[in-house]
Amino acid sequence: MSSTLTTEVLSLADITVFSSSPEETAAWGERIGRLLSRGSVVALQGGLGAGKTCFAKGIARSLGVGEEVTSPTYTIISEYEGVLPLYHIDAYRLSGDEEFQALGAEDLLCGGGVSVIEWSERIPRSLPPDAVVVELEIAGGETRRIHITAPSLSLGAEVS
Repeated sequence: MSSTLTTEVLSLADITVFSSSPEETAAWGERIGRLLSRGSVVALQGGLGAGKTCFAKGIARSLGVGEEVTSPTYTIISEYEGVLPLYHIDAYRLSGDEEFQALGAEDLLCGGGVSVIEWSERIPRSLPPDAVVVELEIAGGETRRIHITAPSLSLGAEVS
């Protein structure tokens, strides 16, 4: 069954979808990525193995990033070139908002690219109010529940 058939539209900016594979999770990232613009921030949340990096890979694909996007765990910030720069940030090893700000990473959120932050729940005060929040959850096997809250994007046309 296609993930678009299992879409529950809660509002234009609040949807829940189910993905049955890493490829489908990346495809949802790509769909959202096509709606992003310069300065967009995507806050990815979820446990280990929930699909955050798969979703980020889809966003990267939508931005025309040619190189392989990997989990930035040990580098904290990885920058990729595409139609817009992609700043892939991993907050897992950060102690909180203060450390994030001390790294100067907050400047990227206002920059000329798209910022994707894995483990964003660790830096809640650093997220802009218009961030696209994506909560990924393991729903069994390879199935993932993906809840997207996007106050500044119109998701209705994309998921219909």
